[in-house]
Amino acid sequence: MFAASAVHRRPINHRLAMSQSVVTRFAPSPTGFLHIGGARTALFNWLYARHCGGTMLLRIEDTDRERSTPDAIAAIVDGLNWLGLSWDGEVIHQFARAQRHREAAMDLLAKGRAYRCYASPQELEAMREEARREGRPPRYDGRWRDRDPALAPAGVEPVIRLKAPQEGSTIVDDRVQGRVTFANRDLDDLVLLRSDGTPTYMLAVVIDDHDMNITHIIRGDDHLTNAARQTHIYQAFDWEVPVMAHIPLIHGADGAKLSKRHGALGVDAYRAMGYLPAALRNYLVRLGWSHGEKEFFSTQEMMAAFDLTAIGRSPSRFDFAKLENLNGHYMRASSDADLLAQLESTLPHLKGGPELAAALQNPTRHQMLAQALPGLKERAKTLVELVDGAAFLFAPRPLQLDAKAAQILADNGRIHIAALLPRLAALADWRAEAIEAVVRAYADEQQAKLGQVAQPLRAALTGRSTSPGIFDVFEVLGRDESLGRLADQAAA
Repeated sequence: MFAASAVHRRPINHRLAMSQSVVTRFAPSPTGFLHIGGARTALFNWLYARHCGGTMLLRIEDTDRERSTPDAIAAIVDGLNWLGLSWDGEVIHQFARAQRHREAAMDLLAKGRAYRCYASPQELEAMREEARREGRPPRYDGRWRDRDPALAPAGVEPVIRLKAPQEGSTIVDDRVQGRVTFANRDLDDLVLLRSDGTPTYMLAVVIDDHDMNITHIIRGDDHLTNAARQTHIYQAFDWEVPVMAHIPLIHGADGAKLSKRHGALGVDAYRAMGYLPAALRNYLVRLGWSHGEKEFFSTQEMMAAFDLTAIGRSPSRFDFAKLENLNGHYMRASSDADLLAQLESTLPHLKGGPELAAALQNPTRHQMLAQALPGLKERAKTLVELVDGAAFLFAPRPLQLDAKAAQILADNGRIHIAALLPRLAALADWRAEAIEAVVRAYADEQQAKLGQVAQPLRAALTGRSTSPGIFDVFEVLGRDESLGRLADQAAA
């Protein structure tokens, strides 16, 4: 995709001339799953690119060969696809561009903007130890910066270090954090090439962003110091620095750093917990970004409204309760056909999903679920809850009762069932309205509230104390199955 040896020159001052397209990138390290913070970073890059009519690239930063795995890369790609975050062009692998990175570093060396450093690991550790004793940040002391290479120890392979500015300051004009100033004395000469010739992350990311014409770098604010260091590399190459936007990290609901107990899980875990991708996108976009008091956004509304200026500087808090409520809203707002399709595509990943998927191979059972869906989705906040709520549809007879259902039937509930069985069996019209009329007439005769009669019926038909509307349950189960389940409990 890119010439390996050419030094690419972007036109001076690329900063958002109106005629120039915005290019963002999501650049994860494939050392594990796509965690929720990374998913939000990808979403922000995607939305900003789409908002500006630009493009978003996906670059896998796999230079750490020991920790980068094909499974992790597959998990990242799968997670992005599930979230609906499409990138432009092919996936770019940073490791494949290592030769380009090496040649660029040697170009800096030839121009006197980088140098060979022969400091041993023991010397570097001594520097760090001295800095700790004196209360200073550990920094390389530049001992080989101006030393004659002829003094190099024999048999030692050097690293290549950048000749960073030592005086003054480096300013990062960040679209989120504002104007951030770094004293250059606190930013040492970073390593560009390791002693084995492999490029470091700091070098590779700058060259790749330049070569790929990245105009905006949107990433977590844990990279803010990296922005200053990378600015030095851009300046050494005489390249224009992209626009920077460092977004605050996500914290737990208690304000502490996000951990697994807060929700620092992989995107695949959220799919397995039964969240809809549209709901998760909506939730993530509101973590750190706001648009008035609006809470619910369609994808098109997000694209139209999203801008970097509306991202706050404070960490946002991850709240599972809010996510569940939002997901429930999306489930109820979905058409039955769309929700059923979403459910079926997700079943392999859900608890109880494979069993339901097998049951749905039967067209009759598939129709039963589709018919029951309007009532089921009103009571569920996740697809897992939806699957659990649908379990009664295909449960074998006699039903296993949960504790509450068993108590309802034990408390004279079976008397009502036995009395209603012949009346229901005589019904010619097996529709919810007709069934309700029979049950209401019986309740009136008994001078009982409808709930006192409906609850035993619910317990007998579903094995639970909660379900969709009981008369809808009768209709969905059908005459034979309904009467059979009632007979089972009347005789128990």
